[in-house]
Amino acid sequence: QVQLVESGGGLVQAGGSLRLSCAASGSIDSVAAMGWYRQAPGKQRYLVATVTSDGRTNYADSVKGRFTISRDNAKNTVYLLMNSLEPEDTAVYYCAARARWAGVYNYWGQGTQVTVSS
Repeated sequence: QVQLVESGGGLVQAGGSLRLSCAASGSIDSVAAMGWYRQAPGKQRYLVATVTSDGRTNYADSVKGRFTISRDNAKNTVYLLMNSLEPEDTAVYYCAARARWAGVYNYWGQGTQVTVSS
């Protein structure tokens, strides 16, 4: 099992920045990739950014050039730096992890609210 705890959400004005953190614990060695999803009210949850255990990253088109995902293996923590935030980025952001044996992200954090005011 892997436990994920997010932090760093909050209220920010459009154009501002926030950094989300996700601390992982438990069977860390079983994790192949970690990522951030978000879900806005009335919308489906979708993948924002991912980082694999060997450092490869991937981003949704809507956040490319504005968001950066990174990981600190020594701290078992993944970060999402969000710059140039827009009201459309308002959502609950979830940290997720995918085990090496899993084809989908199968561990989830509790979520952290990000609200961007115009």
